[in-house]
Amino acid sequence: MAYFVLSDARIPGIGIIALKGAGVACLSVYAWLRHSSADARLLAVVMALSALGDIGMEFYTAIGGGIFLVSHLFAMALYLRNRRQNMVASQKLFAVALAFLTPFVAWQLVSSTADAAAVTVYALALGAMAGLAWTSSFPRYRVGLGAVLFVISDLLIFAQMDILAQSPIPAWLIWPTYYAGQFLIATGVIQTLRNELQPE
Repeated sequence: MAYFVLSDARIPGIGIIALKGAGVACLSVYAWLRHSSADARLLAVVMALSALGDIGMEFYTAIGGGIFLVSHLFAMALYLRNRRQNMVASQKLFAVALAFLTPFVAWQLVSSTADAAAVTVYALALGAMAGLAWTSSFPRYRVGLGAVLFVISDLLIFAQMDILAQSPIPAWLIWPTYYAGQFLIATGVIQTLRNELQPE
């Protein structure tokens, strides 16, 4: 959370960028060290790519967004490897809503901008990732909720591009919702692996 507190401080550009990337990079190291299974390694890759995405966003939004899209694909692979066997209709419905409403809302937020098509394609991966997280065998109110917070964070970024361009709300909420989401995902997956699976 140091990045959020110090982002407006007089810290050299490279220093604040490194601090931003370090938050999720530490979650990648945590995932790598806390369990040796293939799923934990996959989670570590997801978090490492996200950390690179955080840094890339500071240089060029398209670079950061592209890296995050790849991280979502790896996260989707993780959740597909750990599908929940029994789901009630409401759980399936919420997952479908995440998958389809996320790109729809994203497009609505940026439809008047030049980046509308790229944002919508990214949001398709974001929504699919969140929907699969919700229907995975990992704790829904940690990993699933973490993915939902990730979606909220990105929707705030998209809103900041147009409808909330003059509002202070995104600046206050984007990083806390994003990092809280990543923290819940990382700790929720690793705790499940440690409780249910034997390390290789």
